[in-house]
Amino acid sequence: MRPEVNAREFAVDALVRVEQGAFSNVLVPTALRSTGLDDRDRAFATDLVYGTLRAQRRLDALLQPALDRPIAELDPAVRAALRVGVYQLVHGAPPHAAVGETVAASPRRARGLVNAVLRRIARSGPPWTEPADLATRASYPDWVVEELRAVTGDAVEDVLAAGNRAAAMTLRPNPRVTTPESLSAELVDAGATVERGRLVPEAVIVRGAGDPAALPSVVEGRATPQDQASQAVVAVLAPAPGERILDVAAAPGGKATALAERVGDAGQVVAGDVDAGRLRLVGAAAARLRLANLGLVRCDGRRLPVAEALAPFDAVLVDAPCSGLGVLRRRPEARWRTRPDAVPGLAALQRDLLREAATAVRPGGRLVYSVCTLTAAETVGVAEWAVEVLDGFAPEPRPPAPWRPHGPGALLLPNAADTDGMFVLSLRRRAVA
Repeated sequence: MRPEVNAREFAVDALVRVEQGAFSNVLVPTALRSTGLDDRDRAFATDLVYGTLRAQRRLDALLQPALDRPIAELDPAVRAALRVGVYQLVHGAPPHAAVGETVAASPRRARGLVNAVLRRIARSGPPWTEPADLATRASYPDWVVEELRAVTGDAVEDVLAAGNRAAAMTLRPNPRVTTPESLSAELVDAGATVERGRLVPEAVIVRGAGDPAALPSVVEGRATPQDQASQAVVAVLAPAPGERILDVAAAPGGKATALAERVGDAGQVVAGDVDAGRLRLVGAAAARLRLANLGLVRCDGRRLPVAEALAPFDAVLVDAPCSGLGVLRRRPEARWRTRPDAVPGLAALQRDLLREAATAVRPGGRLVYSVCTLTAAETVGVAEWAVEVLDGFAPEPRPPAPWRPHGPGALLLPNAADTDGMFVLSLRRRAVA
């Protein structure tokens, strides 16, 4: 990314890269660090990218009648510029700025087209034509809306709306070196506004602090960015000081490091992952937090090593790969990339991981399964299978509201406490008589 880029140019370029396969939640903060944009323009650029990705289907519904060809046939940079321009218009930007500045950020050869199309749309509203169908109006694929409707019923529109809101930065204080109160005071002194979590009281929700990776509290190991829903999964597992815990699919390390903080120096956490590159992320997080009690093992969770290092554990966490429908506010392009035919394969992988993980739990120990998605197959489907098939394991009590019962486990809808969506199942292995 060019250092002298402006916010709209940044957004157009980032959207093209995302269309080519980049992940917005990785690309945007990394690329912004190489620009000369100030905090205000960084926030504007971030909103343009994430907002345009979230609203893509609705924007295209407004754009297509103003075009003489299918939007899919446009050059990617032209398509991105048009979407950025319409996104600004429907969110109240002055038409002269939304049109003129976006035209300037467009490929030179296509500026006449971008100018004509955006001016045509600017003359048509507000009010803007609202699509009749919920999927287009809320900007989701049809299958996602139907899947969420089947699971959430009358709450579906609130769930969809929550997935279209920007997520606030949430920090997990490192209890080894600070408290929520001390962390909050430090952030307020630096000019941020903070509030405590509704789901996890220890969580600190931060606004106006800029890049989380640059915060002194994060750099120096006093805090870790982590959504409350993920923090709540660790609370369900309830690690105790001195325990040995296995995190089967640990990368990028948020839950593994939280577990290591909780078990203390007398305990041990083993973080496994099949991908060596992603496992290095766990190691980097452990080093930043100075967690000498967190060990790394590269392994396929479907075939756990039988070495002494992986002897039976007090608790095993399976935070499994999933379709990610609970984190669409953070990974907005995932709604367009995830295919419905991928869900059965993911559910099969989740069952395989659970079956193998159960063998690593000591008698009387706990096995916790979590996924940041809301599909029936990956939540209640896997949970009911686990209760039926995993011999010697029985469900533990579900966490309280705002979690809601969902089969033998519990579902956290993203609108319930302004968090990611999450499912969790806690099982306990029968103790030896």
